[in-house]
Amino acid sequence: MRIISSPIKFLNRDLSILAFNERVLSLAQNHDYPLLERLRFLCIVSSNLDEFFEVRAAPHVDAMRGEEQQTDINVQSYLAISKAAHTLVEKQYQIFNNELMPTLAEQGVRLVSHGERTPEQKRWVAKYFESDVRPLLVPVALDPSHPFPQVANKSLNFIVALGGNDAFGRSNNIAIVRVPRALPRLIKLPKTLSGKQQLFVSLSSVIRSHLASLFTGREVLSFSQFRVTRHSDLAVDEEDVKNLRTALRKGLVQRNFGDAVRLEVSNNCDEKLAKLLLQQFDLP
Repeated sequence: MRIISSPIKFLNRDLSILAFNERVLSLAQNHDYPLLERLRFLCIVSSNLDEFFEVRAAPHVDAMRGEEQQTDINVQSYLAISKAAHTLVEKQYQIFNNELMPTLAEQGVRLVSHGERTPEQKRWVAKYFESDVRPLLVPVALDPSHPFPQVANKSLNFIVALGGNDAFGRSNNIAIVRVPRALPRLIKLPKTLSGKQQLFVSLSSVIRSHLASLFTGREVLSFSQFRVTRHSDLAVDEEDVKNLRTALRKGLVQRNFGDAVRLEVSNNCDEKLAKLLLQQFDLP
């Protein structure tokens, strides 16, 4: 039997997974499918990408961190996967913003941004924020006695740069706002404000438009929402554990706080805030 040793003869498994998801994403552009099915294909790709990073990305990130022996192959693989993933996500947003959302709007279904809301809609959103959202938000201003809080896997969070001093005269200028998963990511506006349309606002948009109210007496200089994906592959050696049920339960809890493997920020995120987050989560 002839042994093939040249790497040119092999396909990179992780790049193959990303290529598969690119083919799934292309179905979101296929007008032969109903509109909501096309949107569903886009959501499937998002879910698949989350799982890909949770399970497959850790060895590549660890190699770039220096936790594993770094070779040219490791570096090339990491860069190729990073480029392919970024390209895929950019295409996702292009399809969502330029194709699916305009088509949904033609059918009377719209996601209303802060700038597009009428005064009545803004008042309703402000009341919703005060009654349903604000009581669940706990801003943490970073200082020696308040370190960076633990951020759960795939949770929505905000990082905020502040000016001025707080009520105690402290000049802590970075704050973190964690958003509980109990809050719905999409909020439907009442019919009295929607007319014959189905109008929605995103939770992140609601928080962004009222973020300054969380920091009374401080100036919000810049901010960005962010999301961290953590290594979540569950590996339990059945022969080494005495109680498999306990080991699995413990492993499931730890999945929320494994090593960070991906950081997502707003496209207009301040460079200093992005660097701070990369440093905090030890990402290359």
